[in-house]
Amino acid sequence: MALVPAYEPESAQLQQLRRDVRGFLAEQLAAAKFVPEVDTWLRGWDLEFTAALAERGWLGMTIPREYGGHGRSFAERFVVTEELLAAGAPVAAHWIADRQAAPSLLKFGTEAQKQRYLPGITAGQVFWAIGMSEPDAGSDLASVRTRATRVDGGWRVSGTKVWTSGAHLAHAFFMLARTEPASSENRHAGLSQFIVPLDSRGITVSPILSMDGAHHFNEVHFDEVFVPDEMVLGTVGDGWHQVTSELSYERSGPERFLSTYQLLAGLVDAAKSGEVVRHSDLGAHIARVAGLHRMSSAVASALERGEQVASAAAVVKVIGTSGEGDIAELADRIVGRDGPEALRALADRAVVQRPGFTLRGGTSEVLRGVIAREMGLR
Repeated sequence: MALVPAYEPESAQLQQLRRDVRGFLAEQLAAAKFVPEVDTWLRGWDLEFTAALAERGWLGMTIPREYGGHGRSFAERFVVTEELLAAGAPVAAHWIADRQAAPSLLKFGTEAQKQRYLPGITAGQVFWAIGMSEPDAGSDLASVRTRATRVDGGWRVSGTKVWTSGAHLAHAFFMLARTEPASSENRHAGLSQFIVPLDSRGITVSPILSMDGAHHFNEVHFDEVFVPDEMVLGTVGDGWHQVTSELSYERSGPERFLSTYQLLAGLVDAAKSGEVVRHSDLGAHIARVAGLHRMSSAVASALERGEQVASAAAVVKVIGTSGEGDIAELADRIVGRDGPEALRALADRAVVQRPGFTLRGGTSEVLRGVIAREMGLR
């Protein structure tokens, strides 16, 4: 069985959509609305740019019309997001809500939850974060210690989440907590998901600063936070199944191989002009990005068909995020300290971000285990 679904060539409609997005981005750049950057789906928080995308119908594309969305295909959304990332556009504000929260709400949410959040996500007015990782737990989600205890009308939650991107600016997040004690036979049992407004009483959001002083990560602490029953996502006790389904959206998208695309494009231009030395690895990286485009697009089509893509998503993420880091390392070497100033600055920011590429969304070691199990090697 193939780990990654077959690639389907783009239709004329998708090609026209791609041209439309490129035209919009050219207008935005000409008007100095943004400066192309690396890792913009994490660092590029720009409410004006998000509003411009919403105005053009490029947010909530796969959300059904009855919930305020546009009822378009995963393939169409893929084209839009790929072009935005390749351009280094600032998409962080809406990224997690549009990529992850919306499909999870559609799959597991109640009618009231869908009506409450999906129209705002489409309008670029509701922003989301993800509450999975915890101190000392690494990528082992089954070891989470945040606890939700049953009380009258809902749950009391206590615990801590870390590396929560954008929590200081987001409105709500999905939070994974243990609602039953862990079992030695099945560590994945007894986990549940909740929708938690981040302005709830008892929540403290503290910044985790990057090496360059940037603030996009956070620690979120819960001190007996009340979550009403209507904010349970899906089924109590089925959190593990829901989270692994959700991670397929997180791991397989073009953000897993395009975070340093602007740097690669800059290296190619500088090599053509003779500002940096030509290097054989540039061709290898271009080929890798082209291959990952096909792989990621194929996973998007499989998601459209409702297929299980956890292993395929893991393949895209492992290969893609290692490639992003390799581009940062290559740029650091061949640009040097005396290379073009703008390219040097871009390389410096990519190098700072590099450790996170292979960690966020699951470490490469964990994901190799997922792939090995699919292949029957474990």
